[in-house]
Amino acid sequence: MTPSPYDRAGLPELERHEHWIPVDGGVSLHAWVLHRRDLPADSPAVTVAHGFGGLAEGGLMHYAERFADAGFVSIIHDHRTFGRSGGWPRQDIDPWQQILDWRLVITYLQQLPDVDPDRIGLFGSSYGGGHALVLAGSDRRIKAVVAQVPTISGYEQGLRRNPTPEATQALRDRFIADERARLRGEEPARQLLVTTDPDVPSVYKDPGMIEYEEQFPMDDLGRFDHKITLRSTLKAQMYDPGVWVERIAPTPLLMICGTQDTMTPTDLQRAAFERAGEPKRLITFEGGHFGGYVDHFETAGGGAAAWFTEYLHPFSERGNS
Repeated sequence: MTPSPYDRAGLPELERHEHWIPVDGGVSLHAWVLHRRDLPADSPAVTVAHGFGGLAEGGLMHYAERFADAGFVSIIHDHRTFGRSGGWPRQDIDPWQQILDWRLVITYLQQLPDVDPDRIGLFGSSYGGGHALVLAGSDRRIKAVVAQVPTISGYEQGLRRNPTPEATQALRDRFIADERARLRGEEPARQLLVTTDPDVPSVYKDPGMIEYEEQFPMDDLGRFDHKITLRSTLKAQMYDPGVWVERIAPTPLLMICGTQDTMTPTDLQRAAFERAGEPKRLITFEGGHFGGYVDHFETAGGGAAAWFTEYLHPFSERGNS
């Protein structure tokens, strides 16, 4: 496993507490809350969540640590049906359910001791970056938002992943076959999250995602078998969070983009950023979708921490007084 790109050597140990957050349907989300030991009362907080198929203890935990070291209460959760969070069927992804759950995480966070409920920041990456756009555009409790390599248009991304009419029709046929099977009482169909084998159906064929999974192994992080429900892909193709970007202002928006992202294409991200109102800032790093997790973590994680510091003013930036 690749060591964390965030070197905490010489920094005080962070307090890390396990939480279970009740959400709709009798489900509880598993979360970690991190903060410095010298945390004062009424501290700002940042809520963090992963994208499509990710887990909290994968590539974003070091972001949560970075924000905690900067003086924030940092909470990072697994979406329902992932990791230690509840929900069935496992690894089933409904973007709108995840957004509604995340709103409840924000409400839970506001009620934690030592959290200033009026200084809440939100960080989402990839699919979670799309959620961040929707939440920032619809929930004014969020006072600063960072969307890293965000999904902008599931429809457009689906077209680019299935560039031929034959491939598109084959996928549609699989969706219908799955629906018919579920009407007969069968479990939802599942497919691999990623493989480069052209003969094996999967959500992604990107070698960069395989490298990412090798850097952040998820086999032991809860119940994860590297498969996703097929209907998750259908829902993803119907999800266009980029339409919310013009509704975010005046909430401060930072977008972090890779220059060669093909999973959530760079051109779609840049076009969405141009439509956003002020205040806003764009940070870019050289490379593809997964560059911010390791190779360019200081650019992405450091930039996000600076953005939250600018607009949420943690204790560590007030001279510890």
